[in-house]
Amino acid sequence: MRFSATAVIGTLALAVTLPLASCDNTPASAPTTIDVTIGGKTFRCKPALDEAAREQGLGGVASLAADEGMLFAFNDATERTFWMLGCVMGLDIAFLDAQGFVTAVHTMPNEPLQAEGESDADYRARLVRYPSGGKAKYALEVAPGALAPLGVRRGSRAEFDREALKPFVR
Repeated sequence: MRFSATAVIGTLALAVTLPLASCDNTPASAPTTIDVTIGGKTFRCKPALDEAAREQGLGGVASLAADEGMLFAFNDATERTFWMLGCVMGLDIAFLDAQGFVTAVHTMPNEPLQAEGESDADYRARLVRYPSGGKAKYALEVAPGALAPLGVRRGSRAEFDREALKPFVR
């Protein structure tokens, strides 16, 4: 039986491509939740992986269950500040370095929303800024008052699958 060069090359290409395709470990889509364990408690968090999701944050959210939160992920670890833009409830925040160690913890009370006739610039200027206290790559936001009873403070460690987020952080 004779094979043409084209048939042989096509068969070899298919034989090489199929195993490589099956070894692709890139997830098809970003996770919709990620479990973060800190202070012995696990929070089911919505990940904020891009600028639009981080800008929206928990703005407009009226309540969180005791085990819910949001995990903000960034491409780099740097000094960061957060504010309560559009937030209708208070929040606890723990800034985390690249290894998941807490750099700062704050309880952020809700602030009056943007008033009718108040410019965006004036509204943003009056919001309190909460600093990361070090180079933070992640920030965990949960219901207000949730972190103190768990003993979460600078140096505490949060456990979560950082590798699962890497392909999607923008």
